[in-house]
Amino acid sequence: MEYRIKDAADAAGVSVRTLHHYDRIGLLCPEKTDANGYRKYTDADLQKLQQVMFFKELDFSLSEIRMIIDDPDFSRLEAMQNHIKLLLKKKKRLDSIIDSLEKTIESIKEDRKMTNDEIFSPFSMKEIDEHREKYAAEARTKYGKTDAYKQSSARTASYTKEDWQRITAEGNHIFGEFAEIMEGPADSAAAFNLVEKWRGHISKNFYHCSIEFLAGLGATYVSDERFTRNIDKTKPGLALFMSRAIEAYCIEKRGS
Repeated sequence: MEYRIKDAADAAGVSVRTLHHYDRIGLLCPEKTDANGYRKYTDADLQKLQQVMFFKELDFSLSEIRMIIDDPDFSRLEAMQNHIKLLLKKKKRLDSIIDSLEKTIESIKEDRKMTNDEIFSPFSMKEIDEHREKYAAEARTKYGKTDAYKQSSARTASYTKEDWQRITAEGNHIFGEFAEIMEGPADSAAAFNLVEKWRGHISKNFYHCSIEFLAGLGATYVSDERFTRNIDKTKPGLALFMSRAIEAYCIEKRGS
């Protein structure tokens, strides 16, 4: 099923402006656009938005969320299971507050004074905060263990809207340049020049992109459908071509 941006925003209970922002920073880019260039969100996009909202609930920054949910090791199922645990704790707290209100009504009727513990303990956020902090720590440990993650989080934390627009435009321009030479060999001098340019783009804006990391990234462009889908928006088959060009480039660099 496909949704226009207002329908997607209404379904998720967020503003259209928020979805525009998520698109600009590369956090949630809709899979499709119609003939007029309007964004068309799919069920998969809304599922990803759910994960963004979950991690925001855990007080993660948007740059951290982007790194986590784009990580090939990210488990949507595991994240949802933790979401359920957090919601159950919130439900328990609300049930306690309701119970406290009912007891307060009875105490008024009976002209009986309640203890401070009876009055205030149901409002405690301790259990919820402990669970939130525990999962946040686990997620950062699991997905934030690499130097690349740490470097990217540190750099992108201060990026402005204009920074993201510039970075996105530069990245899309490089994708376009790759698309122009797709009919040629992936190990050509032109392809290698663009791989070098792409590597520089990553190192400049996110993290130091070593040959080893670049090789793994190139493989991910075809092994992870999220990367493939995003890159192939420029031109179908582009992700595969870039992956092959990066592989050939890395082999040559390692041998030199």
